[in-house]
Amino acid sequence: MSVQGPPFHGFANPVDPSPGELRAWAYQPDSVPLTSLPQDWDLLVSGDHLVLTLFELALDPSCPARRFALHCLYIYAADGIRTNFRAHPRRRFRKLVEQAERDGDELVRNWAYNSRVLLARQELFTYHDWCEGGLVRDNRRLG
Repeated sequence: MSVQGPPFHGFANPVDPSPGELRAWAYQPDSVPLTSLPQDWDLLVSGDHLVLTLFELALDPSCPARRFALHCLYIYAADGIRTNFRAHPRRRFRKLVEQAERDGDELVRNWAYNSRVLLARQELFTYHDWCEGGLVRDNRRLG
């Protein structure tokens, strides 16, 4: 289900967008191209403040920025797992993985699967796959 709103004209503070701003941008990503946003914007928005919004966007097949949202979920998962959940709450992560397994399509279920694999085998972390979008582009499961 797509939740499009009024035209999006930009972020009040692109370094710290609100959930509403991120959602509005995600349905009109050409209104503010990624190239015009701060360097490593994906890393900036991949925190607890926006993870539920990113998750909703990743679940929506009609969202134009869905793959970006999924990419941010990979960053979120890797950050939480690799810091032994000092960066993000384990409970929130676990709930997102369970919901992804229950409600997600193949892309989102692959994120949940890969997140569980990384949790069990942190040596499978590669920056390219988890933080540069490799697993999103390839849509593959870790072995």
